[in-house]
Amino acid sequence: MAEYNKTEALDWARENLRGQWTTIMTPFTPDDELDEDGLRSNIRHIRSLGTHGAGCTWGMGEFWSLTREERTKVYDIVSEEAEGDWPIGAHVTHTSAKSMLNLADHAENVGFDLLIVAAPYMVTKTEQQVIDWVKMLADNTSLGIMFYNSPQFGIVVGAQGLRSICDIPNVVGVKEASFNQELSIEAHQQIGQDAIISTPDEWILFKGQELGFEQQVMFANTSDWRFDTPDRNYYVQFIDRAMRGDLSRDFYDTHVRPIKEVSDKWWQYTVKKFGGALPASMCKSWGEVMGLAGGHVRAPLADLDDGEKSDLEREITSTLEQIYQRADQA
Repeated sequence: MAEYNKTEALDWARENLRGQWTTIMTPFTPDDELDEDGLRSNIRHIRSLGTHGAGCTWGMGEFWSLTREERTKVYDIVSEEAEGDWPIGAHVTHTSAKSMLNLADHAENVGFDLLIVAAPYMVTKTEQQVIDWVKMLADNTSLGIMFYNSPQFGIVVGAQGLRSICDIPNVVGVKEASFNQELSIEAHQQIGQDAIISTPDEWILFKGQELGFEQQVMFANTSDWRFDTPDRNYYVQFIDRAMRGDLSRDFYDTHVRPIKEVSDKWWQYTVKKFGGALPASMCKSWGEVMGLAGGHVRAPLADLDDGEKSDLEREITSTLEQIYQRADQA
């Protein structure tokens, strides 16, 4: 549970938003109910990987498909499983200002440390609307806020707009997931000294090494629980080492890159198949290969078919076996 006031939010974030943060999926039962037991099991598994923190009901958590009761139930479960000693963030984006503020209030009351918010994805057409929207949330919560910059929400905010958002007192930074590498680099270079900028992909770490900036947190992706097991947590190790200034290309190429290439292939395939939507169906299928609870995705998304799932599982297992063999021989 966060113990800071608004003026201390950035200091808290600089200390606690570090290493690998995960994105938690929302598992469903075959009869389309929230799989509470599966969610708890997933969280315990992810914590066993060494992951430093977690966000829930994000895009990959299918927040748009959840009722308010389901969404707050996820908050409750995540908070209980965090046990007050694992930093957690709640995604509170909504098209309704009242609903957004109610979600933020619930998250704060059950012990969340941080809020994540994006543009309200319906009538938001200008950057100033986004800035004003985030300020409304900031004025009505004591928690620090990370802004989520992604085309999934209908508008991508440029570097100057992100600067204005980060100037809001309890906004601590940006998850810069625009898929625009130039914008991610510009945000780091222009804002990274004053706020936490995080692009959730490893390329930014190597580009930062080249250009002279550092990223302190991988905030946040699904790579930890898709790539790692408790006794083979190479992705978490790689991120932890990188955040300490030990960015090893050799370690990445040996322990991470082969499975990341499988991920990139299937990520792109699934995004194309479903017309640009986040590949939640692929990630849920991948998680089940790794022993996590997933279940189906909710409409209007659709699951991969049985043949695609079989091909995905075969590529995952064979690639991980090769990584383990190389690691054992090293």
